[in-house]
Amino acid sequence: MGSRLNVRQLLRRYGLRPKKTWSQNFLVDEDVLVDIAEAVLHNEVQTVVELGAGIGALCALLAANARRVIAVERDRDLAALLRNEFSNDPVVEVLEANAATLDFKQLSARLGEKPAVVGNLPYHMATQILFHLLDFCPDLSHWVLMFQKELADRLMAAPGSRAYGVISVLVGQRAEVERVRQVEPQAFYPRPKVHSSVLRFWPRESPRAPVRDWGLFEQVVKGAFGQRRKKVKNALMSSFGARLESGELDRALSAAEVDGSLRAEQLSIEDFSRLADALKTVVGGVSSRASSPWPSTTACGY
Repeated sequence: MGSRLNVRQLLRRYGLRPKKTWSQNFLVDEDVLVDIAEAVLHNEVQTVVELGAGIGALCALLAANARRVIAVERDRDLAALLRNEFSNDPVVEVLEANAATLDFKQLSARLGEKPAVVGNLPYHMATQILFHLLDFCPDLSHWVLMFQKELADRLMAAPGSRAYGVISVLVGQRAEVERVRQVEPQAFYPRPKVHSSVLRFWPRESPRAPVRDWGLFEQVVKGAFGQRRKKVKNALMSSFGARLESGELDRALSAAEVDGSLRAEQLSIEDFSRLADALKTVVGGVSSRASSPWPSTTACGY
């Protein structure tokens, strides 16, 4: 482990403590901070948006190496701390906002470029914020985020593994994911009870496996994984219920060249794409949501 920042002293100066209700665990290991800064500043990135800038430890590293840093912080107390700490730094702009609802398209237009994004996010909000970022793939360069290790493993999982699931497929459709490093609990103050991983995401210019109906695609993926122990055919019959006859599903599976006796974790993203398109042809309007190249996805339950 690298040397540790004296976070307690800084917080005490402002009369603050980590807020448990906000899941505030500040990253204090300098080696980890340097690795994250280097990961997000990849490809000569000049503008970085930091989500959950906290006490400004990472922000300071970014400001020393980037042309512009937008420090986003929802906590009013920490936003005030950041404004004071960086009051004389023209590189840093403090933006008091909720990362889960921030309009990155509007922000990108204001900046005049596609910024990179980085964040040590509260774990209970990490999935929601990740899918929010995926909705803005055309407006962002790439992003580097901290996750609980178990969730990171699911995000990077390949077909055939126990970690492979709904989130693996839906994220893999729209971004390439790579692991930057593992992070031990002692790298934070206060220490969480879990291990963490830093991941880097490269948004795709187009989906890995294009589909005709994104709503139906999501229904197929969620339905197949909804009962993991069942064969794909049986799981989808249970999921779609009265909307789908057995013969219709058989025809769709055959057209998609997908073996209905397999389980969901054995199917690739391309398999799910072909199956959703085949169901669209066989059944028609199963999905109630209009098709979109970059759909807005509700992350709850992933």
